[in-house]
Amino acid sequence: MRHGCLLFGFVFSMHLLAQDTTYARKVIGFLTSEKCYGRGYLKNGLNHAADYISEELKKQRVTSLFASGYFQPFTLNVNTFPGKVSVKINKRRLQPGVDYIMNPESASLRGKFDLEKKDSITYFSHNKSTPLKITLKRKLTFSVASESATYCGIQLLNKNNFNDLKTAEVNIRSTVVKDFQCKNICGFINGTENNDSLIVFSAHYDHLGGLGKKTFFPGANDNASGVSVLLNLAAHYSKNPPRYKTLFIFFAGEEAGLIGSHFFVESKAVDLKKIKFLLNLDLLGTGDDGIMVVNGAIHEKQFALLNQVNSEQQLVKEIKKRGKAQNSDHYWFSEAGVPCFFIYTLGGVTSYHDVFDIEKTLPLTDYTDVCRLILEFTKRL
Repeated sequence: MRHGCLLFGFVFSMHLLAQDTTYARKVIGFLTSEKCYGRGYLKNGLNHAADYISEELKKQRVTSLFASGYFQPFTLNVNTFPGKVSVKINKRRLQPGVDYIMNPESASLRGKFDLEKKDSITYFSHNKSTPLKITLKRKLTFSVASESATYCGIQLLNKNNFNDLKTAEVNIRSTVVKDFQCKNICGFINGTENNDSLIVFSAHYDHLGGLGKKTFFPGANDNASGVSVLLNLAAHYSKNPPRYKTLFIFFAGEEAGLIGSHFFVESKAVDLKKIKFLLNLDLLGTGDDGIMVVNGAIHEKQFALLNQVNSEQQLVKEIKKRGKAQNSDHYWFSEAGVPCFFIYTLGGVTSYHDVFDIEKTLPLTDYTDVCRLILEFTKRL
């Protein structure tokens, strides 16, 4: 009988694993596709992602937070690279995203330039009204800027041991888009016992967009993985109603400076005092070395509960903790007095803010166990 129960438990566990990760890969696959173009500010990529997420919430019978629907619109300014992106160094054409990226605040520049070496990793050209700065990097890590600088900046991967840059031929077009329309996506499932208190799950769905017309940053781990967990949680709670009213928030503008979450907190869309706990989820595609919990050192009672669940069920390898950090969308809630954790997985693939953060190589090592840990922790709250 004991062996029969163990076998049933194993089969049930494997069924959940297949179900969770299969759906996760479907979500991540779409969000990292060319249609979403890095979920940024070119080719309507961010809006394609928003429409997809809202349709998934509708399928899960998640109620929209606002009378007008799931969307909470806001605007931001962003420097984009919509047109030509071309760089030659020492007459050799380089590949954007692979060999180089632009500084996110870079201005437009076109022409041929002689380069002057400043130090072992920095080169300049001062012979134009817009200076050119080239920096050698061990890893290319793109980001987002809200305005344009007065120079053109290029980060060059030093994989070919560049040590003598003589000439550069560049054709870069940057455009600052004012008041770019973004939207947070918000929905909830009512609780069976208490709808006056809230459990909140959040994840940002935006990423870095693209460079020019062909190169984009897929953002599989960051943060299509977290979005997929939220949608999996929504699917779970739609079939297994939670005790507390449960809110799901998908933020835009995270990569641009936590703008969407700041707007949500300032908007008073919900009474923050009614939030019992918030779990912000990002970078959940690995887990080889366990998970990190930001604010774990602050909310010691809840961190102890998380460890207790993990100890009993042997889910993730290790749970590490940090104090406060302004590194994701939990921050503004934490500053407003809302108890919250920011959870991300550790170990595994190292692709981050680059063109190699793709669904195909994202292992989802401990994906299902992290989901189970979150569900059981929330249940015991």
